[in-house]
Amino acid sequence: MNIIFEESITPEFKEKYMFLELDKFYFKDIEKTSTAFCALENVPIQDMIQADKFLNLHSSLMENYYKRNWNYCEQAIEHLLGRWNGDVDTFYQNLLDRVKEYKENEPGPDWTGAIFRVPV
Repeated sequence: MNIIFEESITPEFKEKYMFLELDKFYFKDIEKTSTAFCALENVPIQDMIQADKFLNLHSSLMENYYKRNWNYCEQAIEHLLGRWNGDVDTFYQNLLDRVKEYKENEPGPDWTGAIFRVPV
């Protein structure tokens, strides 16, 4: 899986790749949030046939994640695991682990879903 931040996605990249939103990162040193995307390059033909369906499901997953709709997220991830040649499965599993944790321990009111990164 190729990961790229939104600021680096050029029109040339958009012509060559399909992009899936991953996590939002908050960079404390510059007080900026940026979204990471994965660039899908070698999508299997069986996924290409239903690409719009899975792109929409992934987009809906991320939207519901930020809305804290944990049950929807679990169900969407179940349908997305194995798609995209399995290249995104690590992300889906990581997100599923977070969702399960948030179901048990609801994040506080200041939660934005962004992963915080402090300068090293």
